[in-house]
Amino acid sequence: MAQLVFYRDEARLVEYRLASGRTSIGRADTCDIALPGSHISRTHCIIDGDGDSWQVIDRSRHGITVDGAPVRRAELRDGSRIGLGDYTIEVRLERQVAAPTDEAIPERSHEVILATDDGHLRVEGVSLVVIEGPDAGRSFPLRSPRLSVGAPPSDLRLRDPALEPDHLHLRVVRGRVMVAPGTGATWLDGARIREITPLYVDDELSFGQTVARIQLDQRDETPVAARFGDMVGQTPQMQQLFGTLRRFAGHHFPVLITGESGTGKELAARGIHQCSARATGPFIPLNCSAIATELFESELFGHEKGAFTGADRRKDGAFHRAGGGTLFLDEIGELPEAAQAKLLRALESGEVRRIGGTEVQYPDVRVIAATNRDLVEEAARGRFREDLYYRLAVLSVRLPPLRDRLADLEPICAVLCRGLHPDARVTEDALALLRRHRWPGNIRELRNVLTRAYVMAGPVIDAQALSFHDIGRPAPPPRDTATLRDAERAYIQQVLAQHGGNRSAAARALGIARSTLHYKLQRLGLS
Repeated sequence: MAQLVFYRDEARLVEYRLASGRTSIGRADTCDIALPGSHISRTHCIIDGDGDSWQVIDRSRHGITVDGAPVRRAELRDGSRIGLGDYTIEVRLERQVAAPTDEAIPERSHEVILATDDGHLRVEGVSLVVIEGPDAGRSFPLRSPRLSVGAPPSDLRLRDPALEPDHLHLRVVRGRVMVAPGTGATWLDGARIREITPLYVDDELSFGQTVARIQLDQRDETPVAARFGDMVGQTPQMQQLFGTLRRFAGHHFPVLITGESGTGKELAARGIHQCSARATGPFIPLNCSAIATELFESELFGHEKGAFTGADRRKDGAFHRAGGGTLFLDEIGELPEAAQAKLLRALESGEVRRIGGTEVQYPDVRVIAATNRDLVEEAARGRFREDLYYRLAVLSVRLPPLRDRLADLEPICAVLCRGLHPDARVTEDALALLRRHRWPGNIRELRNVLTRAYVMAGPVIDAQALSFHDIGRPAPPPRDTATLRDAERAYIQQVLAQHGGNRSAAARALGIARSTLHYKLQRLGLS
């Protein structure tokens, strides 16, 4: 394991825990670590390693140094100091550190996640604090990933008469605060901003008569080693699982994720994608159980106009849409035999051809599949192709059921509650009751239980607010309470409203595929 400690003018900025593979450093937003500065190239250097040995590779016009000597490529040792522009990076190789989570996507996109020496994450609520100008002393929380700043009708409206509407733009990109030029001139530490640029604590932004800084409000969160993407867990079992998933993220081979329904297989797949070199590419989920056999080939490979009745235009398939990213095939065990053969052919050859077309394409796609079935047993019974199983299960992992990790209930509830309301929480008596339940529906069932309790009782969820609907035993008739269907409808309406009716964003917030959300909207009469 390795760790980078960043300094600017000897002031310590931030720590970053390295994973095996390549880590890019530069001015560009697309870099893994973005640094502002006129002497920082868009991609300034690359840190490359396998966990045991590490090297730095110069990719800049300005050059780098290692321990004071100019280099183009150099091996790194514990204590090496890399110089680039105004920054110094100290390399730590010998101390044991927790697995990296710096690139995990925050629960809310306007939060900044940093690692700390004590092995915890500090989740930072971000604010723009005005230190000079007509608005001096005012603080503006950045509660949206994209905000314009300036005169009305900007999102953050200042009293400075020298400002234009949309004078500048603030964004949170992959957990980093960025500033982008707008209609007016903006300076960062004396240099005019001409492209999207990262901001750090104590950076001074000057625009009009205003000078402002970014302020971070800290609060301790889950231990670093107990988070992978949007998954949390404190048990040794889950920490080992997260380590396995991180190793999977460093490769391009297919992955098969198994586990009972509701254990978080799509979250695991998204986490692998987000921690991989494909993180900037698309993540395309496809629910194999929701596609009719006769439509599967079109959904996966696309079709040309006129290829069949109703094909009134050319359509890209999931393989095309996932180019440069990850294709997630959920419920792969439900795939009909005819469709299995077509998928196997594509995986073996890498070739994709639209129905009715002649052009063969080779999209760069990583495939991750998931199922709650035992595919080895299914193959033995002739219900799933053995050759397809081995093609999909190059890397495989099984997610444990919630009943086997009840010690993780508290951090899981904390994450789920934040998705319901910023002040939502579960009381100790409610946690005790939750720990006694068997959870046949796993985390999906837990989400439903908490949602139902929140709808009925508000943000403070105590034991009296909890109710469980066990499958195979009829639920008690409701007495002046909403049914689960009503609670689900209310929750989905709330999430849609929070995302301005954007179904894709709402589906991501709900942790389900967009096609699943579409089905639920139809079933609940909300379409």
